[in-house]
Amino acid sequence: MSPEGASERASKEALIADFGVSCETMKGLEAYVALLTHWQKITNLVAHSTLGQIWSRHILDSAQLFALAPNARAWIDMGSGGGLPGLVLACQLKEVGGTIDLVESNSKKAAFLRHVATQLALPARVHGDRIETVLPKLAPPDIVTARALAPLTDLIGYAKQLLKSGATGLFPKGREYAAELTEAGRHWHFSHELHASRTEPEARIIRITGLT
Repeated sequence: MSPEGASERASKEALIADFGVSCETMKGLEAYVALLTHWQKITNLVAHSTLGQIWSRHILDSAQLFALAPNARAWIDMGSGGGLPGLVLACQLKEVGGTIDLVESNSKKAAFLRHVATQLALPARVHGDRIETVLPKLAPPDIVTARALAPLTDLIGYAKQLLKSGATGLFPKGREYAAELTEAGRHWHFSHELHASRTEPEARIIRITGLT
C-alpha cells in the first residue's frame, strides 16, 4: 500500500476508533465522498491536488470539530463550499438528531450542497446567498463554524451577532493561527481556547466565546 493509501486508511480508522463514528455515519460519509468526487469533474469543489487525500485532508479535518462540541445540536457553517465541514457535520448530526444551516453564495456549490443533502436525507438547510444576508435571519446556533473562508477577524465580524447572543465559534486555522488571533484581538474582545488539530501538527482549532 502506498503512503497515501495508508494515510487514508488510518484516517478512516481514526474516525471510528477515536471519534466514535458509527458504521451508519461512515456509510453516509462514503456516499458524500463519492458524490463530491463525481461533481468535482464539473464543479471545482476542492483543490484537485487534495482528492487523493480526501479522508485525511478533508473528512477527518472536518469531523474533528464535532468531537469538540458533541452535545451541540444546532450548527451554522459559513461559506460551506463543497460541504467542508458542513456536510461532514450533517452526516454526524443525523445520528444524534441535530441540524445545520449551510451558507454558500456560489450557486453551483449551493446546488451541490442541496443535492447531497437530499440524496443522503441529511438534516441540512442550504442558504444560497451571502453570509451578511442570511445570518440575520437565523436563530443563534450552539456552534458557528467556517473552514478556509477568511481571516479570523473577518469570521468574527460575519458571526458577531450570533457570538454575542451566546453561540460558540469553532474555527480551524493553519500555522498562522497565532498571528490571526493577535490581529483579531485588535478589533474584538473575546475569550478563546486552542485545540490541537488531528490532521496538521502546526494547526489549531480556535474556540471563540464571550464576544462583547
